[in-house]
Amino acid sequence: MELWYTEKHTEGRGITIKAKGTLYQEKSEYQEMTVLDTEDFGNVMLLDGLVMLTQKDEFVYHEMITHIPLYSHPNPKKVLIIGGGDGGTLREVVRHQSVEKAVLVEIDDVVIETAKKYFPEVAEGFISPKGEVRVEDGIKYIKESNEKFDLIIIDSTDPIGPAVGLFHQEFYQLCYDRLNDGGMLVAQSESPFIPHMQQVIKDMYGNLGNVFPSVNMYLAFIPTYPSGLWSFACASKKYHPVNDFQESAYNSDNLSFKYYNKDVHKAAFVLPNFVRELFEK
Repeated sequence: MELWYTEKHTEGRGITIKAKGTLYQEKSEYQEMTVLDTEDFGNVMLLDGLVMLTQKDEFVYHEMITHIPLYSHPNPKKVLIIGGGDGGTLREVVRHQSVEKAVLVEIDDVVIETAKKYFPEVAEGFISPKGEVRVEDGIKYIKESNEKFDLIIIDSTDPIGPAVGLFHQEFYQLCYDRLNDGGMLVAQSESPFIPHMQQVIKDMYGNLGNVFPSVNMYLAFIPTYPSGLWSFACASKKYHPVNDFQESAYNSDNLSFKYYNKDVHKAAFVLPNFVRELFEK
């Protein structure tokens, strides 16, 4: 008997992955966690039935949400990660020589422990001495903390459940206030190819634009995410992610990447016409 996992992205499309079986399942206080063993994508983490990451393609998301802003800021020493309990974003952040401290705030400790057990190559950032992990609500942390950062990364799920507040203008203003002069914020911003996500994108970028003087979208290809085309928002107090690309830091770090490179950094901000039209309208 063959087992297949199917995730519907709209009423007429989705993704289907052949599975060997279920490795783990638990309902936490916030969401339902499932880990599947699949033939083509290795272990797959689902939250409330939606793909969050797979061993096969997680590197795309984690490299693109981190290295774009880290090589756009001239000296990012302190980084705050909201969400990202799988540890992949933290793993990439602590690789940078300039980064001295990275604080990860994840609301659900089940995500962290599951990642450590079933995705150890993703969760390896948790062992870095640069990292500080806090299990609490990210919005509450932002409100109550006085600590300042050079970069804030919003590594959230879709705007449902505990992640809803991470897309509001009030939250972006709190983030702005926690950033140093020249600070930057990056957040995943859904797929411009999926109709019901287009309004989310318009609202999100409108909210960011009401707070930050510079807001730019960039794109990446992630096979297991809806449509495969995924977007990220890069908001900044001062620096432009293309014009201020820190090529000397990129060269001196000499890090090895699977997806990201200096050409991808610049090309990711070149948007197709149908994506541009979302903002023109």
